[in-house]
Amino acid sequence: MPLTRRSGLLAGAAAGLSLASRAAFAQAASIRGGTLVYLEQQAHTPLYPPAGGFYPNGGILNQITDKLTYQNPRTLEIEPWIAESWEINADATEYVFRLRPGVTFSDGTPLNAEAVARNFDIYGFGNTALRLPVSEVISNYERGEVVDPLTVRFRFSRPAPGFLQGTSVIGSGLVSLGTLAQNFDAFGDPRKVVGSGPFVATGFVLGREVTLTARRDYTWGPVRHPHQGRALLDGIRYVVTGEDSVRIGALLAGQAHVIRQLQAYDESQVASRGFRIYAPSTRGVNNSVVFRPDNPLVADLRVRRALLHATNAREIVDTLFSPNYPRATSIIASTAQGYVDLSSKLNHDLALASCLLDEAGWAPGPGGVRQKDGRRLELTAYESPPQPQNRETLQLIAQQWQRVGVRLTVLPGDAGSRVADNLDPAKTPVSPAMVGRADPDVIRSQYHPLTRNVLLQTGGVSDRVRDFNDARLNALLDGIASEPDRAKRLDLVRQVQEYVLEQAYAIPIFEEPQVFAASARVRDLGFEAVGRPSFYATWIAPR
Repeated sequence: MPLTRRSGLLAGAAAGLSLASRAAFAQAASIRGGTLVYLEQQAHTPLYPPAGGFYPNGGILNQITDKLTYQNPRTLEIEPWIAESWEINADATEYVFRLRPGVTFSDGTPLNAEAVARNFDIYGFGNTALRLPVSEVISNYERGEVVDPLTVRFRFSRPAPGFLQGTSVIGSGLVSLGTLAQNFDAFGDPRKVVGSGPFVATGFVLGREVTLTARRDYTWGPVRHPHQGRALLDGIRYVVTGEDSVRIGALLAGQAHVIRQLQAYDESQVASRGFRIYAPSTRGVNNSVVFRPDNPLVADLRVRRALLHATNAREIVDTLFSPNYPRATSIIASTAQGYVDLSSKLNHDLALASCLLDEAGWAPGPGGVRQKDGRRLELTAYESPPQPQNRETLQLIAQQWQRVGVRLTVLPGDAGSRVADNLDPAKTPVSPAMVGRADPDVIRSQYHPLTRNVLLQTGGVSDRVRDFNDARLNALLDGIASEPDRAKRLDLVRQVQEYVLEQAYAIPIFEEPQVFAASARVRDLGFEAVGRPSFYATWIAPR
């Protein structure tokens, strides 16, 4: 089929002069130099780009890698970056990207069509020998082809309408051919992750600190970004600081410039001292509790519906969070593409919840816990430390469920058995979950058995699932990933939202932002479309 031009470069050319003028003015007013101190709640895991969804990883990868395209965080439009332009055929089975000349990785090797094709071949297929998993943002991938040194073509076995946006996300960060030849564990040392980004990892203390240094030869930021040229900062120190109080204290004392994971209960204290709070949306699947229907305790739809109506999300948000955490009204955020307000399906109704449990045969028992056929309705969930106040959220949900005779035990997120147990529906019938991405494919990432598989269906990474598989849900998810017509694709998004709540597979609680606090001296702190920090244009004003 014929290719159609989709880059919008011609439309942007007329605005080029004013953009350059604005950029020149901004750079004249800014100050180059200095090292920014950034406090992170958790240590990073291996920095293989498709694993960049973990926010401590993304905060580093965003500085040391570039992407083919740039998603404007305000408009969500896809703009040129390493790719100057692109063409997509009518059914979104073929993409052709033309690359900027002169781009290099930090080891001096060229970022050319061969490197781009190899990156996406690895991300699209994975590499079992090196234990590199497939990227969750790439669907129906067939192959990459080098057309010429600066032109690369990608072919797909079925339409892949989300691929263009997928080339802009953290999971598609471009790394050198040498980096791609490493096994997964080698990505744990950021100095071994060679990207083309504005910073390079030059120091590393396992579990404690990462040092980034600006590349002085960097001249290929996003084409329409207000800042151009090398980064303004000389460097960044990432310091892992797990205790909330220590991060807050360091910020207030002037020992740190920016901190991530500012808890809601600290927001007023920080703001009252003149510090700035940033809460960019993650624009994806909301912070939720999900069920694993392979477990017989939650296999009955009436039980899941009962627990949905026993959950009071408004009480959770009002008790634990701030206005930066809007109460969820669907499984995806109100800022997400294709969002539908389904708040009418999420009403808190203890009488209905009790009635549904009665209908399902769960009768009140000793200690206030319902029982049936000699079994007590006792469920278990592990907290998820990356999610804000997740332990407190689950504990409050446990109190709410106790009112209808259901016991929820919340286990610590650092327990040694957590990873294995979370893949076993018999041990963890309940789990917290969320994922951010500014594209409808985010829903497939969350629920499909070949991606995150949060419901634990057969055919996924877990070999502990006996027989649960929802063919209708999976067909809808595959449709989202393969429907090139925008209106039809968004209708599938609507259907999935409605279906997941009809089946009570998930109980959405709140729209999760990423909340940062920064000194007023920190200027032009940037964020990508789902809330990861970008320090490319950031600078530090004098005292």
